[in-house]
Amino acid sequence: MLDVQRSCKKLGIELLEGEYDYENWLEAVRGLEKEPEKGARCEVCFDKRFTTSAKKALELGEKKITTTLLVSPLKSQEQLKRVGDEFYQSHGVEFVAVDYRSGGGTQDQSRVTKEEQLYRQDYCGCIFGLTMQREQQNRLMDEMLSPISGQILPASIEERLYMYTKRNELEDEDKEYKIIRQKFLNYRQFNFKLISGKKDVLEAYALSYSTLPRKKAQGRIEFSYDDVHYLNREEIKFITLQTYNNLSNSNYKTIRELIYNPLNFDEELILRTTVLGSNYDLTPIIVVNEIPTGKLTIYLDAKVYEDTKEKLIIFS
Repeated sequence: MLDVQRSCKKLGIELLEGEYDYENWLEAVRGLEKEPEKGARCEVCFDKRFTTSAKKALELGEKKITTTLLVSPLKSQEQLKRVGDEFYQSHGVEFVAVDYRSGGGTQDQSRVTKEEQLYRQDYCGCIFGLTMQREQQNRLMDEMLSPISGQILPASIEERLYMYTKRNELEDEDKEYKIIRQKFLNYRQFNFKLISGKKDVLEAYALSYSTLPRKKAQGRIEFSYDDVHYLNREEIKFITLQTYNNLSNSNYKTIRELIYNPLNFDEELILRTTVLGSNYDLTPIIVVNEIPTGKLTIYLDAKVYEDTKEKLIIFS
């Protein structure tokens, strides 16, 4: 459901009044957050969705509704039909329940999705269902993470929306393309802070793929070489904002400007490789206005993890 709201907003689609009212839905399922798939929370959600759909159907003069959830292996068709039949009795709008999954229907869905290169979301949109699913898969729920910088991260909803928007343009232009999946090493940064002395917080920016094994390190700048300044712990390196600008051919005036409007992800990786001379180095690179002296404390909570994403290949 959150994905629907965010996706529509990104694409400039205005939802109808009452559609996917997240606050009302959240209140309706309160206390059912830990319910499994096909449990009581799903029934409450179905009822909320059917109510909104029936209201719109009546406005349009329609007498029947249905749902794409009928095709999902994670949802109970019996549960959907029972809620739909009860809804028909109370609202007078018929729920059409077609079993698309029997007789090899689920396999056909997978085949057609692959042949037509369609995006197929693997959860219904419920944040609680997604949370449990990602926990069972031992995967980070990165669908719900967006940086304050607005930077488009790999395998994010924003990247996916951009790619499928481009795919639609190719369809309109009748150009040949292919969507493939690729394995890669993904990265998300949750929290970062640099402290000088006991409590002076310094404005600083940590480049992507900066990691610390224990999320905290303390030390002092030990030496400098070729405009890179080396901490005496955890291989941490510092560069000034001026060096950052010189290496990236940018013109940031302040660290704050860099935080809220950084380079795009690929450009930042190029800069990282330029500083370190390697594509496989996870050393923290910290950008500051001026190189600090004295004792420093670095708090950095970030995760590097195996992931897959879609890639668009355009045939010339």
